[in-house]
Amino acid sequence: MTKSALVIGAGIAGIQASLDLAGRDIHVYLVDKDPTTGGKMCRLDKTFPTNDCSACILSPKMADVAGHPNITTLTYTEVMKVDGKAGDFKVTVKKKPRYVDLTKCTGCGDCIAKCPTKNIPDEFEYGLSTRKAIYIPHAQAVPRVALIDPNYCKKILAGKCGVCEKTCLKGAINYEDKEEIEVLDVGSIVVATGFQVWDANIATEYGYGRYDNVVTSMEFERMMCASGPDHGHIKRRSEDHEEPKKIAFVQCCGSRSEKKGWKKYCSSVCCMYATKQAMITKEHADVQEDIFFMDIRSYGKEFEAYIHRGEDQYGINMHRSSRVSNVEENADKTLTVNYTDANGDPKSDVFDLVVLSVGLNPPAGAEEFSKILGINLNEYGFCETSVFHPLETSREGIYVSGAFAAPKDIPTTVAESSGAAAKAGACIVDANFEPCAPKEFPAEKDVAGEEPRIGVWVCECGINIGATVNVPEVADYAATLPGVVYSTKTMYACAQDTLQAISQAIQEKNLNRVVVASCTPRTHEPLFRNACREGGLNQYLFNMANIRDQCSWIHMHEPEKATLKAKDLLRMAIAKAHYLEPLEGAKIPVTNAAAVIGGGITGMTTALDIAAQGYPVHLVERAGQLGGHALQFRHSEDGVDTAAFVKDLVDKVNANKLITVHLNSEVKDIPGFVGNFKLQLKDGSEYDVGAVILAIGATPYVPTEYNYGKDSKVIVNLEAERMIAEGKFNAKNVAFIQCVGSRSDDVKYCSRVCCATSLRNAIKIKLADPTANVMIFHKDIRTYGFREEMYRKASEVGVRFLRYRDTDPLPEYDGNVVKAFDTILGKEVEVPVDCVVLANGIKPDREEKEEIAKMLKVPISKDGYYFEAHQKLRPVDFATEGVFVAGLAHWPKFMDECLAQASGAASRALTIISKPYLVSEGIIASVNETYCDGCGVCEGCCEYKAISIIEVDGKKKSSVNAGLCKGCGCCVAACPSGAMEQKGFTSQQIIAEIDACLDFPVGGQ
Repeated sequence: MTKSALVIGAGIAGIQASLDLAGRDIHVYLVDKDPTTGGKMCRLDKTFPTNDCSACILSPKMADVAGHPNITTLTYTEVMKVDGKAGDFKVTVKKKPRYVDLTKCTGCGDCIAKCPTKNIPDEFEYGLSTRKAIYIPHAQAVPRVALIDPNYCKKILAGKCGVCEKTCLKGAINYEDKEEIEVLDVGSIVVATGFQVWDANIATEYGYGRYDNVVTSMEFERMMCASGPDHGHIKRRSEDHEEPKKIAFVQCCGSRSEKKGWKKYCSSVCCMYATKQAMITKEHADVQEDIFFMDIRSYGKEFEAYIHRGEDQYGINMHRSSRVSNVEENADKTLTVNYTDANGDPKSDVFDLVVLSVGLNPPAGAEEFSKILGINLNEYGFCETSVFHPLETSREGIYVSGAFAAPKDIPTTVAESSGAAAKAGACIVDANFEPCAPKEFPAEKDVAGEEPRIGVWVCECGINIGATVNVPEVADYAATLPGVVYSTKTMYACAQDTLQAISQAIQEKNLNRVVVASCTPRTHEPLFRNACREGGLNQYLFNMANIRDQCSWIHMHEPEKATLKAKDLLRMAIAKAHYLEPLEGAKIPVTNAAAVIGGGITGMTTALDIAAQGYPVHLVERAGQLGGHALQFRHSEDGVDTAAFVKDLVDKVNANKLITVHLNSEVKDIPGFVGNFKLQLKDGSEYDVGAVILAIGATPYVPTEYNYGKDSKVIVNLEAERMIAEGKFNAKNVAFIQCVGSRSDDVKYCSRVCCATSLRNAIKIKLADPTANVMIFHKDIRTYGFREEMYRKASEVGVRFLRYRDTDPLPEYDGNVVKAFDTILGKEVEVPVDCVVLANGIKPDREEKEEIAKMLKVPISKDGYYFEAHQKLRPVDFATEGVFVAGLAHWPKFMDECLAQASGAASRALTIISKPYLVSEGIIASVNETYCDGCGVCEGCCEYKAISIIEVDGKKKSSVNAGLCKGCGCCVAACPSGAMEQKGFTSQQIIAEIDACLDFPVGGQ
């Protein structure tokens, strides 16, 4: 069986799938038709709800792919043909000519500066700026090398010019470059080709393409972005180029409509990205912003809170409207937006700029590409999948992730991409599988006894840092500090060219310390450490100053003080760097097995995916049977009965010899650390495992409202579903009341699944009895993605909808009628009822979650769900290594989302338990046995149980477990004798930083 996998598409979905497969020691071909990796996420300014710089959080993953020994990246390459079957595909690819040698080009830009052919619309910037015939696609391109556009190059077109060839000192220009055909042998394929944005020219009523100051949301991202054409300074596109004072955001542009050229589905992400854009714009300018929408679809983790923050803290005006009817341009290039207000009355307002929140389309050429792959598309032109197999295409061995399957946000995309990697890996890993060899770095130079030779890089990060901090001044200042032999500024320190420059400078300038002043070490420190290793320097001889979060972001209105503070922080970082020492992590053996806590559909899927690659799993379920909450479902999905699917899943688990099922079992404790956990059950049994996956689910909210449990007319959705399935639902006048136990003062989040559940039941009631009167009382109908079809179908069969104000309490019910204020009619409405169906939300089991959270030292969010390591890029990981989360333990979600995330958690766990050993972090506590008297104070204060008291030569001494120690430093602070020291944060290093803060010379002399 072939040991390679093919990933098609190098956006965030393809990157994550590649990294997970490569982390499983599988060789990966990562192919993309674009000349660089990163996809559309490279074009985004920031991401919600954390407002992290999008390019910054993506750059580490792009760099990881570029430097990974198990990944062969083939950009500017197209898939032409796919032959064979699962386990043995032969894929023909065509490498397009770049006319620039990748191995020789350094990305210096000299050729671009000299090229006479200019004013070509820049595709990356959506035509907002221009480029030349030879160009580097964007500032953070990976690979960061030039290419020539043959449609504009005078040398290629007419045999004239040749300036770039004469300019290039590396001899990288090759006008005779030709297409290359290559056949790849792979065992499985992951398709992650992403999406394209809807063509706003179709919406003629909004004037896009005719009015200068009507732009799309993607264009606005580039206008906002620090790396954009105006370096983040938002200006009108008309000739005056003034900063807009009033901006309108028009939602559902291209989505949720049956108009010609529009899409019926909801594009899932538009409500949130428009709010994000409005909030970030508010942070940089005094501007009035209005968002015009039909329904706010803030269904994701902390999305609802984010929307309220935009309204309450940022003052963004939210207009619930049927839809903006049209936009008109005025003589002064301002724009009149015509809409209906909350009362249904026509209104008009004038804005300086209108942003169209365009939806997501299938990728360009999807139909032709699907024929090449031999897979089916759905009615909307996206890849066909099913609810119970959300990552599988119609062709065995080919899997899908990201927005090629459906419009979806970044966290869902990343989790599903890991899941697709798990499925793809199962096609490759068998008894004959040979893992790839680990990467070899250059031999580390011996710096013992050398005087510090420090190299400093100060990052501008576009306007993220550069607009507030005087970066050239800070870099010049660093050059004057003791020990600094090289100091420079860089536009993006995390870009591939700067990382390579760091590695080269270490060798060429004989650097033995590196300091980078940029953004947060939380996401970027591993990136720079790796650059040091590539240069032959121990990775712990690196230090970092966070001048973005701690200077430019929080002091954005005080540039002089922010610059002074940046100098202070950098001076302190350099002072500490003088005393950095080479460190080494310890090799930790790994137990090649996993524990899955929770036996619902999420836990069972995770267990099966891990077992599919040959590793034992302990599946723990506190109930007497597997299946969890899904056992109560009575509906079908994609023509398959849910109960039958759950039964089949249970049968597969019970039949799998690698899965040990523990029913009626509860976890007593899970001590240990990554690769070496001990699963202890309350029955006294213990099992060694290398990773732990939390899939303990959540429970339906049990209403206290509407006299539920006492009034026989009042039921919840699951009870209605069961009665419908059994033919026992006979009510003629039915009211569904949404948001019972969600979006309230007590439970502020949206439970995500309730709207679709109510619609499914309402449709069944109407189809069974067309004379039934069915009314749904709601604040918003949140049928995102393809579930919008349910909303449309419900309307077609006669289900009626009453929207009440989201500031109002729940509708009233007196036993005979449901009463609420109808925002469309503008008056109170009474509806007589025989049955009231409550759309009860989902709530976490806080007691169980908190108990296990304490065992594993993992956090819980304010809403009671497990809190992942990073909401965008590590949605199934915890900060505690070796522990993962999936399904309702993470957040309310549909079955297909649970199943996909379950596979994602399995994939992440496999990257650990498939290894013979791991290397621990070097920055941990250490014991000076000369001073240690074994008092045990450190053992008592260690939250991670990393310290134990042992006997050495008959005397008690402290001992630190490198695998458990997280380098928190509590033991160092508590030690009464000063015997505990923190590697990487020694007393000498900390004192040097304090002295530097007080502007004392290095060493306090």
